[in-house]
Amino acid sequence: MFDPILQNPLAFAASVFILSLCIGSFLNVVAYRIPIMLKRDVEADYLALTEQKPKEHTPFNLMVPNSACPSCGSAIKAWQNIPVISYLLLKGKCANCSTKISMRYPIVEFVTGLLGLMVAVQFGPTMQTAGLLVFTYFLVALTLIDFDEYLLPDNITIPLIWIGLLFNVFNTYTTLENAVFGAVAGYLSLWSIYWLFKLLTGKEGMGFGDFKLLAAIGAFLGWQTLPVVILMSSAVGAVVGITLIIALGRDKNIPIPFGPYLAAAGWISAMWGEQLIDLYLRMSGIR
Repeated sequence: MFDPILQNPLAFAASVFILSLCIGSFLNVVAYRIPIMLKRDVEADYLALTEQKPKEHTPFNLMVPNSACPSCGSAIKAWQNIPVISYLLLKGKCANCSTKISMRYPIVEFVTGLLGLMVAVQFGPTMQTAGLLVFTYFLVALTLIDFDEYLLPDNITIPLIWIGLLFNVFNTYTTLENAVFGAVAGYLSLWSIYWLFKLLTGKEGMGFGDFKLLAAIGAFLGWQTLPVVILMSSAVGAVVGITLIIALGRDKNIPIPFGPYLAAAGWISAMWGEQLIDLYLRMSGIR
């Protein structure tokens, strides 16, 4: 049934783009609901430990309740939930109360679609594309949540580690040995930096979620890519941080989420890893 799509590069790329647009719409839901779900879980655990009566909540997960306007509460109909197109048709407003809809929703949908398209064009109908699409969707969700909550949830980062290892059972991106060492080295490298920084300054320089995200990147791409990922993410993070302080007057004591820069560096390495490693080795004088 899928042979005509898989055998036609244009049809395959278009299909992945449409799929990724739809996934992008779902990722908006993931980024909003998972932090709330985690907060409810923490609250429930605290009440249980203190032997207090748990609060009663209506069911709330990634599937229920149905999406609704946060202003008037009207349910969002299927035709109002078409990625990007519905936003344009509605002129960026709720169909019921005309409250403005955030531009973030169509931007996330379009960017996810574009990233998926780039993966499809680069690798074609292969196992590499399948894995990197999953990798991309997870990274988009983590980026959104970290920007909003300064949080990289375990229920996203840890499955991503296992998914990377499973794909490399078949040597999809690297050998399984390199993937295992990549996961270990990814975690321990930032863990070591965290504790060194804390011993020297008494402050926490990053969260534990960053360790797990870099471990997931290592599990997908192998330990060889980690120096490039760390270098790229640190450089971009430093430039952005300094720019925010100088240009916008941001308080230097306000933390900046590091996860989005790790995610971006990991995705770029997945797409053009060999070229980046070769460039890194040449610039460092090793090659």
